[in-house]
Amino acid sequence: MMKKTILIAVSMFLAITLLAGCGGQTAAPAPTPSGGETYNWRFAHEENNGSIQDVYVKEFVRILEEKSGGRINIDIYPVGQIGDATQQCELLQNGGLEFAMVSPGNTGTIVPENQLFSLHFLFSEDMEKNKEIFKNSKALNEMLNKKYLEKNIKILSYWTEGTMEWTTSKPANRPELWKGLKMRTMPSPMIVASYEAYGANPTPMPYMEVYSGLQLNMIEGQENPISAIEEMKFCEVQKYLTLASSSLYVTTTAVNPKFFDSLPADIQQMILETVEETRDFSFKAQEELNGAALDKIKASTDIEVVYLTEDEREMFKEASKAAYDVYVKNVGKDGEAILNKLREEIAAVENK
Repeated sequence: MMKKTILIAVSMFLAITLLAGCGGQTAAPAPTPSGGETYNWRFAHEENNGSIQDVYVKEFVRILEEKSGGRINIDIYPVGQIGDATQQCELLQNGGLEFAMVSPGNTGTIVPENQLFSLHFLFSEDMEKNKEIFKNSKALNEMLNKKYLEKNIKILSYWTEGTMEWTTSKPANRPELWKGLKMRTMPSPMIVASYEAYGANPTPMPYMEVYSGLQLNMIEGQENPISAIEEMKFCEVQKYLTLASSSLYVTTTAVNPKFFDSLPADIQQMILETVEETRDFSFKAQEELNGAALDKIKASTDIEVVYLTEDEREMFKEASKAAYDVYVKNVGKDGEAILNKLREEIAAVENK
């Protein structure tokens, strides 16, 4: 109880600090001379300026502000301005933020069932099929969304920043080469379990400390979409870039549910329309940014780019099955039901 009280107090303090930094703006509507209402909101994301999340959030804000005819104004906060990814999620839960990007890798201890996104070789290799799954999946948009709502997070959409690729200081194209490898991960128990399945030594570490960790050999590898690997210059302090596409970096566009429910129906509809209008944009943005990033990495660094053979990929798929058992054991029957339903939906889309 004491911990919860402290957390709420800190969240309220941060929220008040934010409002002061924005010239005293509040999230509540204010009357305009025409008799309408204006809204001033905050949207935090987990990455730096110019990242995929940043590009997405700016497009989301542009569309929504334009759609509202000037009634809505949204201030954007990249990671670090109001805390790390986990702290931003806590602010969203407690009403200190209206909108936030909430990635499962950073919130696996808050919504344990979302750790299914950390399982390797779960989704399709075809991004168009993944887009269909994220849009229409009952496992995600109904069953998993319910689990988020229980934690005071309303998911508006699931989307991906691209496939997760590996950089390492030594070859990593076969599971037996991973024994003891100090692999940086996000603070998700399932990401840890996924790499333990290969025999690695997973090491959770904050995102902004990864470069120095690799440089000082505190860690020997990390996973991220190509755009993040190039943006954060991880490729400068690693020898191998293995394009395994082991999983998708899934993130979510999220909103505080009490805030959303308090809005007039027309404003809610504007938000939902904006979510749909940015769905295709998110997939296009990740494709373009990741493709350009890989070209930059090849042109500007000496890192060796490794493509898995079909046999090597099958080895990793087989080894990864141990992590699926860990997921079911850790999250229980509800989590198992969500995973089973999602696998059925993925298989149905793959077989079309």
